[in-house]
Amino acid sequence: MEVAAKLKFVRLSAQKCRLMCDLIRGMPIDRALEVLKFSPKRSSGLVKKVLDSAIANAEHNFGLDIDDLRIAHIYADEGPTYKRMQAKAKGRGSQIKKPTCHVTVILSDSEK
Repeated sequence: MEVAAKLKFVRLSAQKCRLMCDLIRGMPIDRALEVLKFSPKRSSGLVKKVLDSAIANAEHNFGLDIDDLRIAHIYADEGPTYKRMQAKAKGRGSQIKKPTCHVTVILSDSEK
């Protein structure tokens, strides 16, 4: 059985978030939580938040044993980019782009 959790519109670029996603893909839950706990990257806290949500979904909604779960799929897609203006010299303006991303975690039983 597969259980999913999503975190949308995270104020972080998808490229930075994919570094953590690639690091824990395919791991058992307990090992992935340890890796995320001790990682110094900002994205590790956000990915841990989504992983905790997926674990809670599996345990509460479907009654699955969390010791048997693995991270089947995890990915970070690009979200909308917020565009802001910043004043520059000689009356000009330049654009500031603030990227967002959507993080998706899918857990599955290790029996399959």
